[in-house]
Formats: sequence, structure tokens, C-alpha cells
Amino acid sequence: MAILKNDWSQILESEFEKDYYAQLRNFLKNEYQHHSVYPAAANIFNALHYTSYQQTKVVILGQDPYHGKGQAHGLSFSVQKDIPAPPSLVNIFKELKDDLECPVPSHGCLTSWAKQGVLLLNTVLTVRQGEPASHRGKGWERFTDQVIKALNNSENPIVFMLWGKQASEKASMISNPNHLILYAPHPSPLSAYRGFLGCRHFSKANAYLVSQRIEPIDWRLEVFE
Repeated sequence: MAILKNDWSQILESEFEKDYYAQLRNFLKNEYQHHSVYPAAANIFNALHYTSYQQTKVVILGQDPYHGKGQAHGLSFSVQKDIPAPPSLVNIFKELKDDLECPVPSHGCLTSWAKQGVLLLNTVLTVRQGEPASHRGKGWERFTDQVIKALNNSENPIVFMLWGKQASEKASMISNPNHLILYAPHPSPLSAYRGFLGCRHFSKANAYLVSQRIEPIDWRLEVFE
């Protein structure tokens, strides 16, 4: 298992000592030994590795990782560069184009967002190949809830993009008036047309950051090729 290498380490170190995490670790050890599990073990905590606590400006909360071969690499909604963008990500790019006129990129790797302060966090950090939600209820939710609670305590203004019912349920942990919560349906093709498309979350997030004298996010992926 990866060890956190930035300021998240001190914030979350006590979680790694708790009984629930020991049980989760044993579960994962067995899963990785006997099944194909995504992302690779070294990439489980990539969201935290790419985006430190102090650096976090925006949180985009996903559910569990993509369960297709080679897709997940530890960042919510992101896929590695040689993998076609899944339908939810296609809708995210469509909304970006309509909202900020960002050109649709040639790949779906969102690491440039993460490096700018967008925490791309899933509520569950692992999944068995071809079996969505297979690692829910094993302890990850408790761990990622602690991430959200820690961010709520941050003095730095943060924009939380909560897409879909599961993400929206996390709003109860976000009580700090410094932060902005944006709600929308999930970008999945099953729900995107109920209000995700047209939500303008990307421009709203940047407007809020600017109002707080924080540098906005450059959402254009092609700029960072």
C-alpha cells in the first residue's frame, strides 16, 4: 500500500492505525492476490498524492473507480492517456465546452487538474474488475469521509462539486461558511440531461475562487500536453 508523502500524511495518519483500516487492508490484500483490482495498488492514493491538503481549491467527488481494464489510476473520473474517455467523462468535457469553451481534449487524463489543486476523490478507492461497487462497505467510505471532514476544517476557501445522490449526501459534513457547495446530477448518460449539462460548475468554481483572491483553475487539458 502507498504511504502518503505530503501534508495529508499527518492529517490522516491516525486512520491507518484504526481497526477498520486494518480490516480494510486485509480485505484488499486478499482481493489483489486473487482478483484483478483497480487501480494498481501503487495508485490507490493518487488523488491525495497529486493534490496536497493545503493546495486543494476544488473537490470533485466521484463514487468508486472505473472497473474496466486499464482505466482507473486513482483520480475520480480520470483515465490514463491511452484509454478512451468513458461516457461520464465525455459529458464532463461537453459541459466544459459549453460552459467555458474549452476544446474537447484528445485524452481523458486529468492529472493537470489535480496538480492545480483539484482533488479528484472517489468515495471508494478500489474496485474489482467488471464489478462496480464491489468494494463498497469495506471501510473506504469511513476513510474518505475523514478526508472531507479535514477539508471542511480548512481555512482556505474550497469549492465542492457534488455530482449525484451519493456525492450530495456528503454535504452534511461541509459546514464551514468559507466553502462553496455546488450540486448537480451525476454526469452519467443516465442522469446528465437532468441538470448536469448546463450546470456551469466550472465557471462558477472559478468565479468563486477569483472572488476569494485565489488563482482559478485552467480546465483546458490540451494546454498541458
